[in-house]
Amino acid sequence: MTNHTIAVLRRLLESLPIGTNLALLHFMWMMVSGALLPNRGAIFPALKATGLSDAAIRRAWTAFRKGVWQEQRPEGYLPVTADVTAFWRPALKKCPSKHYHPAAGRALPAVIFGICEEVGELNGQRIALPRAFERVHPKDTSEKRLWEDILKNAEKKLGGDEILVVDAGVKIAALQKAKIKRYVIRLATTFTARRNFLPEHRRGRKPKYGTLVRPLPRKHKDKTLPATSSDETYSWVECGREIRVEVWRDLVLNKTTPNQENEIFDVYAFYDPDFKQPWLLATPVKLRVESVRAIYQDRWPVEQIPLSAKQMVGAHRQFVHNPESIQRLPELALLAGSILSFLAASFPPTPTGFSRRTSGRCGIATPSELLDASGDC
Repeated sequence: MTNHTIAVLRRLLESLPIGTNLALLHFMWMMVSGALLPNRGAIFPALKATGLSDAAIRRAWTAFRKGVWQEQRPEGYLPVTADVTAFWRPALKKCPSKHYHPAAGRALPAVIFGICEEVGELNGQRIALPRAFERVHPKDTSEKRLWEDILKNAEKKLGGDEILVVDAGVKIAALQKAKIKRYVIRLATTFTARRNFLPEHRRGRKPKYGTLVRPLPRKHKDKTLPATSSDETYSWVECGREIRVEVWRDLVLNKTTPNQENEIFDVYAFYDPDFKQPWLLATPVKLRVESVRAIYQDRWPVEQIPLSAKQMVGAHRQFVHNPESIQRLPELALLAGSILSFLAASFPPTPTGFSRRTSGRCGIATPSELLDASGDC
């Protein structure tokens, strides 16, 4: 009976990360064995009654309480990030799509994918777990259409306690068109918006739009256009450097007639000495400035999976030509890169002189080692 129960519990928990699965196995065994009854529901004495050591009890409690994967929730919101990545195929005939290459200064043939991921922390390291990989539309392979599909699907799956995080490649108008109500987006340094009320009319033609708001100064030819004074200003010291933030409240897009039913948003300009350009972020959600900054920082792990899929796996060069294969191989490479990133964060760091766990330092198993490991599953 005991062996059968343990086998069932192992089957239920085997998909969990190594370490967490064993700790939860101890915890579940404590519950199904009835150890809680004589201890009147006290967890620690019940775990002790099953014969576990003090260290095993602490591990079981940790796995029960929070597990290895930790969600980062500034003000209760779980960041969900979206991005587009490209697998360059310059020599591929009839390549289905193109993507801008910064070194070339123009769009080059590439197989592009949308990635939607949730961000958390594993063993003190921020990583992203993929939710979906989005292919280009078969009849419209443009990146604009791909973003429309990404945002449309993200809106359907976005929970009430989740917030979408995107970079400057997306526009606020696209987010509003997709009916996404919770987002943090990075804006271009030349971004402008308007107040959601008409300015005072003194003489001449009555104004149609609200007053223009320019968060950052802009140089046009030989003339510098000054920035608009902020509504609020904050500052604090972090790691010996001063972070200064300017905020503009309740703005609308240009060419939007002032109306109480308009979708409004706030704009934040973060000045950090570690960055040459200030971060210009926008969100329709009323958040503390520290939370806006923390949520946007959780966008960065989205770059790790394409990096692992290309350079670490070796799929940056591809030589398949079948229409389905040129889509499927990058998808599997992204999945493999995600697995490598998770394994790197869940295993101890390899002693190569660096303490950071990265997918490039994961041990590569030989075929015989893989066969031996499969027999232990």
